[in-house]
Amino acid sequence: MFRSRDSKKAPEAFKDVSAGLKKLYRTKLFPLEDSYQFHDFHSPALEDADFDNKPMVLLVGQYSTGKTTFIRHLMEQDFPGMRIGPEPTTDSFIAVMHGDQEGMIPGNALVVDPKKPFRKLNAFGNAFLNRFMCAQMPNPVLESISIIDTPGILSGEKQRISRGYDFAAVLEWFAERVDRIILLFDAHKLDISDEFSEVIRALKNHEDKMRVVLNKADQINTQQLMRVYGALMWSLGKIINTPEVVRVYIGSFWAQPLLIADNRKLFEVEEQDLFQDIQGLPRNAAIRKLNDLIKRARLAKVHAYIISSLKKEMPSVFGKENKKKELIANLGEIYLKIEREHQISPGDFPKLKKMQELLAGHDFSKFPTMKPKLLEAVEDMLANDIARLMTLVRQEEAAMPSQAVHGGAFEGTMTGPFGHGYGEGAGEGIDELEWVVGRDKPSYDEIFYTLSPINGKVSGAAAKKEMVKSKLPNTVLGKIWKLADVDKDGYLDDEEFALANHLIRVKLEGHELPAKLPEHLVPPSKRHQEIDMGE
Repeated sequence: MFRSRDSKKAPEAFKDVSAGLKKLYRTKLFPLEDSYQFHDFHSPALEDADFDNKPMVLLVGQYSTGKTTFIRHLMEQDFPGMRIGPEPTTDSFIAVMHGDQEGMIPGNALVVDPKKPFRKLNAFGNAFLNRFMCAQMPNPVLESISIIDTPGILSGEKQRISRGYDFAAVLEWFAERVDRIILLFDAHKLDISDEFSEVIRALKNHEDKMRVVLNKADQINTQQLMRVYGALMWSLGKIINTPEVVRVYIGSFWAQPLLIADNRKLFEVEEQDLFQDIQGLPRNAAIRKLNDLIKRARLAKVHAYIISSLKKEMPSVFGKENKKKELIANLGEIYLKIEREHQISPGDFPKLKKMQELLAGHDFSKFPTMKPKLLEAVEDMLANDIARLMTLVRQEEAAMPSQAVHGGAFEGTMTGPFGHGYGEGAGEGIDELEWVVGRDKPSYDEIFYTLSPINGKVSGAAAKKEMVKSKLPNTVLGKIWKLADVDKDGYLDDEEFALANHLIRVKLEGHELPAKLPEHLVPPSKRHQEIDMGE
């Protein structure tokens, strides 16, 4: 009895989210991973730099899809080691990171730097490290995020030439640690090579981080673009093989004139959506790291059950090799047994074929038996500590609400006449001296005077009969009424009625209504009144 009371330890106290994640990993998850050889099977051990580093964006695509140009477009600046061309120019992994001085750090030096999150890439050997480097430079975009440029994925005969290292495994290593994976496709030549298909499958456990960019879409007309988009979705559906549709952004991500400008409006909206997604990464970095730790803990737990089950089945003296082959062949049945015994979701298990291949090179007799205390520590972490960290994440987010990526291309569309939606919808007429609603007021006045106004105003009931002809839902019309009834007297005069009809047109044209009536839409006779009401 006393023992069970002692086992209820005081809740972990965390200074901040990053420190909390490090402490939980070191004290609760790492001992389980280490004991059951998790790092030999799945992923190297995490280090402090993995929890401290800035959000990272991984760019993946076949050669000449515009990956390097995309990075240059984001930063509006060349980076060291950058090469752009129609042939496979980027033959290395380049981590583009912030630094006070511009320069290059080669791979072998990079993997011994404890402040960089790349030390465990050492395991991929010299063939990889000779093709890995860090480009450091002072750039406002890189103050918030780091970007990983990757070699162009090869097609046709080129893909048969060996790279000398496991390309898909390296990408999977990065995928575990980055915050966003952007797959780039060229709208002009949409073919998905065998190597690219293999890479996308290797990233399958990270669909939540994945976004797709259909680049160079200005090189084809609207009809061709529709066909290419459909073909891309069909191809991705076959490779990723999930019912959820991956988010696809269509556009031309470089600072050159559009070749075919028919879809300019679409490209602007898509670019804005993608930029907002990237800009939100610093704000969501803590929750992403927490999510990745949970995923890792669930896999480590399942791995411990698999290894201890295999150990339990092994004979103590004779027939070890034959039994090992039998257990590997029947691994699927062992998965089912663990699933039933411990109520574990099938989605938490490692890929069967890959696990069978890895197990073939291990001595089962050296596997550890079940260690309940290690598993209990991880269970406690998932059940209690994570919930406390989640509260801390929300507190940190509230304390730093303005965390976002700034600089480079992100500044170009924030303010001024080229800002997203500037001068459109409710923003139409923002720069004009005349009241924009006045243009169509004569036609609105004709309707207004058919509603028999009293003392120059129509009642809500009379206005409603006319407004419902728009077929907009009552919730929308109610909002329009609130915006148009500037003096809040429950009636509409001729200017307010014209304003209501203008806002109806704005909504019918597919634009959003403003939360508050913009100054340029306030009727001229009410502008002085607005100031008085404000005072």
